[in-house]
Amino acid sequence: MASQPILLDTLSSAAPVSADLLDRVTRQLAATAEAYDRSGEFPRANFDLLAREGLIGLTVSRDLGGRGASLSDAIRVLGAVAKGEPSTALILFMTYHYHASHAKNGGRAQGWPKDIYERLARDAVAGRGLIGGLRVEPELGTPVRGGLPATVARRTADGWAISGTKIYSTGSTGLDWFSVWARTDEQNPRVGNFLVKADSAGIEIEPVWDHLGMRATVSHAVHFTDTPTPLDHAVDIRRPEQWASAAADPGLAIWNALSISTIYDGVARAARDWLRAYLNDRVPTNLGASLATLPRVQEKFGEIEALLQVNRTLIRDAAARHDAGDPPGAVEVNSIKYVATANAIRAVEIGLELTGNPGISRKNPLERHYRDVLCSRIHSPQTDTILIAAGRAALGN
Repeated sequence: MASQPILLDTLSSAAPVSADLLDRVTRQLAATAEAYDRSGEFPRANFDLLAREGLIGLTVSRDLGGRGASLSDAIRVLGAVAKGEPSTALILFMTYHYHASHAKNGGRAQGWPKDIYERLARDAVAGRGLIGGLRVEPELGTPVRGGLPATVARRTADGWAISGTKIYSTGSTGLDWFSVWARTDEQNPRVGNFLVKADSAGIEIEPVWDHLGMRATVSHAVHFTDTPTPLDHAVDIRRPEQWASAAADPGLAIWNALSISTIYDGVARAARDWLRAYLNDRVPTNLGASLATLPRVQEKFGEIEALLQVNRTLIRDAAARHDAGDPPGAVEVNSIKYVATANAIRAVEIGLELTGNPGISRKNPLERHYRDVLCSRIHSPQTDTILIAAGRAALGN
């Protein structure tokens, strides 16, 4: 069910997001993270919290009431949210990215009609209006690797009727808007994003998401059967060949790569914090001191710290360069995603090595953190795409 407006009781839109606020958000989200992992439900209470704190419209431009946050500011918030409950962060990232893209050009970025975009922006500022991109299909897979979608938008007297199936639809049951990747039924089809209200007729959400981790993303299958949407809600449709240049947009690459890196780095930091407490509290009778006093344990914990420090440096530097108008290229920033997510996985694995059986017990959160952090590998662009591009660039091909 779509979220309801929430009266904000926090700072003005122009005020910075304080470290104290982020720490409080992390702790509140962490308190129910296990419950959402077990239930696999959409984390509605988490988004109610974020709405009360004025964080849904973080990247909406200030002239529309948002905070106009930079990429650096956005990843600070995403990191804090992910450290508490990463599924919430992944859903939130999609809304952040849509608004960051539009804010660059007065609501006209990506070809969206200005009035439609402003409606979504003001909804986000009011604590609702979550939007997610539905792109992956059973046969096509992800469109990042090419091909036309099977989902079809057919012209009608009133606008469009959309039919098809999307899978891995992050946020499915809790979103207010779907941005559906579809092709038109024209003789020379166009491809792109059709904006669909989540409570429109002809939508069925099939609860099939039952994965290793990130369970509260509710990434179910969404079926559309002649689902109506107004004519002007074909917010960005182009000839297929025109999307090649759009895919190369460095802004798109950097927001995706650094946000994904930040979210899973947040998972690893949550694991690190739990591990630190465990190692200090655990005092084996044959040792007479905590595990944290052992040089071998200190060495391995130092390895975790080094991995996370590299992540922090890479992510923050790239975001700062973007905000300063000198962003790294797609090859470089996707390489950061490759390194940062691998470091996050390794950091949690070290925790499992140090804890043994307690680390993989469901009564301890380390087991959940490990399942969640492994999901970093499936996000586009995936490792083969990243490394082939990096290799070609380095070889001059």
